[in-house]
Amino acid sequence: MKQLVIFDLDGTLLNTISDLGSATNYALRKCGYPEHQLSIYPQMVGNGITRLIERALPEDVRDQQEIVEKVREYFKEYYDEHQADLTVPYPGIPQLLKELSDMKVKIAVASNKYQAAVVSLIRHYFPDLEWSAVEGQKDGIPTKPDPSIVFEILAKCPVPKSKVLYVGDSGVDMETARRACVDSCGVSWGFRSVKELKDNYADEIVDDPSEILEIVRRKGLDG
Repeated sequence: MKQLVIFDLDGTLLNTISDLGSATNYALRKCGYPEHQLSIYPQMVGNGITRLIERALPEDVRDQQEIVEKVREYFKEYYDEHQADLTVPYPGIPQLLKELSDMKVKIAVASNKYQAAVVSLIRHYFPDLEWSAVEGQKDGIPTKPDPSIVFEILAKCPVPKSKVLYVGDSGVDMETARRACVDSCGVSWGFRSVKELKDNYADEIVDDPSEILEIVRRKGLDG
């Protein structure tokens, strides 16, 4: 049985897209740039807030760092106050996390969102759970798909890699798991397509959180 499940946050545990899009549109508006329909944002997220802002900005200013930083400041100003306005856990996620905890399986979060927001969201939506690690983007540490964040979690929660399952909704997540040499599970309810998960070599793909329990109960894929 798996001993540790590492979850991506946005698009995996929480549907955050409306709040992310609203914060980005606020920041764009404050800086005089065109806004986007919320339906566009699932294709922009996944690589951290800075990359989100670069993608949202007009192409001719995306490489101007002072503009990116200014928009990022407005984003954080808004998001820190409104991150839970429209965000909700995906159906079945609270039950999954509780059952994993009841099974004594350790749980952790690995997100490309900045650390303060990750901690705040986890405390808000899952206050009664014990997390072995809650890791977001930090200065000086590369973002996913670099596997450093997984290694950071394993340093806090040492278990054999064969006993780890990494769960996420994007190709970035599947690549992170592959680089960290841990088993991956893609979820079909998130921001990205099943095709993207398959193209990035997901070991498993699930349509319902309850299916993750079945995977956790198996031995590692190496037998």
